[in-house]
Amino acid sequence: MNVLCVNAGSSTLKLAAYDGERQIAKAQTADSLREALRALGPVEPQAVGHRLVHGGPRHHEPTLIDQPLIASLRSLIPFAPLHLPKALDAIEEAQRLFPQLPQVACFDTHFHWSLPERAKRLPLTQELHDEGVRRYGFHGLSYEFIVAKLGDNLGRRAVVAHLGNGASLAALDDGRCVDTTMAFTPAAGIIMGTRTGDLDPGVALYLLAKGLDLNALERLFERESGLRGISGVTSDMRELLHGRASDPRAALAVEMFALSCRKAIGAFAAVLGGLDTLVFTGGIGENAAEVRADICRGLGHLGLWLDDAANAAGTGRISTARSACTALVVPTDEDLVIARHTAALVGPSWR
Repeated sequence: MNVLCVNAGSSTLKLAAYDGERQIAKAQTADSLREALRALGPVEPQAVGHRLVHGGPRHHEPTLIDQPLIASLRSLIPFAPLHLPKALDAIEEAQRLFPQLPQVACFDTHFHWSLPERAKRLPLTQELHDEGVRRYGFHGLSYEFIVAKLGDNLGRRAVVAHLGNGASLAALDDGRCVDTTMAFTPAAGIIMGTRTGDLDPGVALYLLAKGLDLNALERLFERESGLRGISGVTSDMRELLHGRASDPRAALAVEMFALSCRKAIGAFAAVLGGLDTLVFTGGIGENAAEVRADICRGLGHLGLWLDDAANAAGTGRISTARSACTALVVPTDEDLVIARHTAALVGPSWR
């Protein structure tokens, strides 16, 4: 089945076309879906699948898109004000361009829906929890791909590190998520490209008392912090690695990023009662050997020892033969998961 996958981020629009399991085209743009389709080239989809970062407390399973779903998602924009409006705009444009095709919403939160209550619950009031203020977790489509790709090779106690401009880690017990670093929004967890990650809430209170409004706080926490804020220059890990020998702030940004990942791995090893497998994926996780080495340095107490040559090559197993914990680099494919869900949900009647 031919599926067009639409991934509308806060500032970019990515498309990928699949014929069954095979990707036949992809494109990225900062403009409209129509512009992205021109960049993609001629495709004849039989269905359209959309990535939705957040479905709030009401939606998480892959779902056929109709007007009631769109209306419900619009009411949930406060859960993801940076992402949901762009995704909904892309859905409505796709409906105009392909009015005859079924369209499917695939939620990043679905993979984490099995979180136990102790991980799901935030330390807030019952009233807020009942409103949906809880840990959701994100990058779920990526984690789902990794679990399916590795199968039994994942091991029982695994930590998957999806590291990119947005970054998170998940603790998996027999492939089921039992904890994850992102929480109510994708801004929580480890240090990211432009996001703070976990932060003392007193900082927000201090800045509000200084007179910053909500828009200024959002801009600071989501777009001006993280690697960019620490370095004062860039959120691009490649540039930071290139410059860290001569720029102390670039070096500090890399060091703090690696440390935040290492701390999360250690915490999740405690949650899991040990660690059998550590998986690196995402743009940084797949391509930055120096960052992987910095993260793994000091994890010998978990039985993890990197093979320097294998890590430099950056594919498959990168831990030594004597390492009790297996470290792997596995390229992710969120779009393929969208294509699979879309084809499975639409079914043979549409083919």
